Formats: sequence, C-alpha cells, structure tokens
Amino acid sequence: MIKRISDTLAYIGTDDLDLDLFESQYIVPEGMAYNSYLLTAGKTAIMDTVDARKGEEWLANLDEALGGRTPDYLVVHHMEPDHSALIVSVMQRWPSLVLVASAKAIAMLPQFFEDFPFADRCKAVSEGEVLDLGGHELKFFMAPMVHWPEVMVSLDLETGALFSADAFGKFGALSKCGYTGEEEQDWVCEARRYYFNIVGKYGAPVQTLLKKLPAEAIKAVYPLHGPMLETNLAYYKGLYDTWSKYEAETQGVFIACASIHGGTLAAAEKLAEILKAKGAPKVVLGDLTRSDFAENVEDAFRYPRIVLAASSYDGSVFTPMHNFLHVLQAKGYCKRKVALVENGSWAPSAARTMRAMLAEMKEIDVVEPVVTIRSRLKAADVPALEALADAILA
Repeated sequence: MIKRISDTLAYIGTDDLDLDLFESQYIVPEGMAYNSYLLTAGKTAIMDTVDARKGEEWLANLDEALGGRTPDYLVVHHMEPDHSALIVSVMQRWPSLVLVASAKAIAMLPQFFEDFPFADRCKAVSEGEVLDLGGHELKFFMAPMVHWPEVMVSLDLETGALFSADAFGKFGALSKCGYTGEEEQDWVCEARRYYFNIVGKYGAPVQTLLKKLPAEAIKAVYPLHGPMLETNLAYYKGLYDTWSKYEAETQGVFIACASIHGGTLAAAEKLAEILKAKGAPKVVLGDLTRSDFAENVEDAFRYPRIVLAASSYDGSVFTPMHNFLHVLQAKGYCKRKVALVENGSWAPSAARTMRAMLAEMKEIDVVEPVVTIRSRLKAADVPALEALADAILA
C-alpha cells in the first residue's frame, strides 16, 4: 500500500504475509515488510526496490505514487535481493533513470543481473557526497558490513529523514506491527531478534556508523524492514548502541538447554527454580530442541549471564547445543558469564566440548563448579546446582 509521509515523501513498500522463513531460516509468524520510498522534490528518487515475490504489487504502488512523473534516480542502499530484485525492471521502464549506489554495489550488479548494460547509467557516490534533487539534498554515508560490504545510508538534509538500509529493521509485516515504532516494547522484541541474527556479528561496523551519523540532524529513520521510526529516536539509537557493543540489555539469566530424553531439561528447570529463589531478577529457559532458534540467540545476547545445560552425545555434546554455540561464535558472542551443566549416562562429554567451543569466544568467564548429572536429576545433585546458582549470580 501507499502511505503519504509528507508532501515530498511516500511509503511504497509491500507486506509479505505468505513468507514462512525469512532468508530461508528465520520464522516470521507476522510476515515481513519490504520497505521502499519515493522522494519527489525538484527531481524524483526511488529509494530501493523490493523482493521479487512482491514485484507486481510494488510496481503498481510505484506507478500510483509517481502519478505520471518520470523518476530521475533509483537509490540503491543495499544489494541483497529482498531490496534489489526490481532494479532492472525499473531501469528498463525508464531509460533515462540513473542508478545511484556505492561503488561496491555497482560492482555487484552483474552478479545479480547478467548482461544488462549498467555502465552508462550508474552514479557511484562516496562518503559525504551530496546528491542535489532540487529542494532536497541527499547526503550519503558508507556503512560497510552493516551487514554487507556495499551498504550505504542516506540523509535528506532538508527533512532529517535517514534512509537506514537494514539498520533499525525488524521482523513483521507493517499491517501486523504498525507503520511507526511508537509502541517501543512492540518494536524491540522482533527488532532484537532481527539484529542479533542478521546484523549481530558486525557490532564494530554498526558502532562506526552510529558515531559518524549527525544525530542532531536526524528527525526520522526509515529502514528497509519494519516500522518507520519518527519519535523517540534516542530510545532506538540507545538500543543499537548497547547491542552493537555486545553489552547486556536486561539483568537476568538465560538457561539454554539441549535435552534428549528430558533428564537434562529437568535439571535446567530445577536450576531455574533455584535461581529465582536466590533473587535472580529474571530467569528465561530456552529449550534448544523445540523453541525458535533465533529467539534463543537473541536471549543469549540480551542477558549478561547464561547457563548451558546439555546432554552428552557421540563423545561430544548434543547436536542442538553444538549448533547453538557454533552460531553464537559466528555472531561474535562475548563479554558474558557462563555456567555449565552436563548430563551423561556412562561417559559425560558435553561440558568438555562446550568449554572448548567457548574458548574460541572473547571475554567469556566460565564459572565453577561444572555440574554433572548422571541420567536423571537426584536429590544428591541439588547442592551442586545451588552452588552453581551462587557462582553465576556472584
């Protein structure tokens, strides 16, 4: 649908309510928004396209918003296919249109669109360069590795509108989650899950971008996914600052459990009960075998303390825990206090494997004691869980 933001800016994006897995791995029960905008000043600029799944709808939105005008520019902030699929369609429809992007994005074009003659119709922009649209000027800031190397963002110097690419995005179709981020708590959960699973590895580049953007000049943020952020910008920027520094957001303990037959899960549930009794401000238990994997990754980053409870398996650790730790390592997990609970019926091996994987991560404090359960939790095991709870909360 089309949403008029101002006299010169319109939202022309689309919702995808049929998508089950974003990037073929993240569940999106509320669908996904592919955001795109049309800036009509003296000259007209299309701000990104959308996924091919919604191409026909987006082109109809674009035609309606243009109202017969011929667009002058297509600004490509990010080359990922969910934002760039309609580039050639637009350039074929309007032969005079000029594509504006970073040099790295322009170099990527032939990888996605073979044999299209881009060379004479592209304008590469660099850090701090300004594109004059006649009444509006777009200033470009390079944002490499947020979260691809070719990414840039742009700031409308006239209105303070920041077109932020994937930064400040979230899961969820706008018809489900709203067009603006006025309800912060409704925004933060799926924005956090989106950030840590998609952008999370690249905290340092996010920090670089946050520091060079002129915060006082930004009046609204228009991402490529999720609501348009037009109020409370300090709140959203503060969260991005915390997340990209790998700092804990919420005090509490996350227990990540990978249990085969339920014995390890029973121990994790008992530990959660003990932690609550000892005054932990919040205790969250995630079953790695059944709950949303991306949400477990999110919670691992959200809290400063984590307990890894896993069954031994094939002389190593149960596969869901191995996969979980592999992803945490890939996402740059660091600066956390970690406790270990293992279960093994004849040769416990989970703790050894988990400790070795944690050793590959930075600033991880593994506390003692490691608790070993033999098949099923017994009364004799409870004192060890009590001691572990004291250590993780200390």
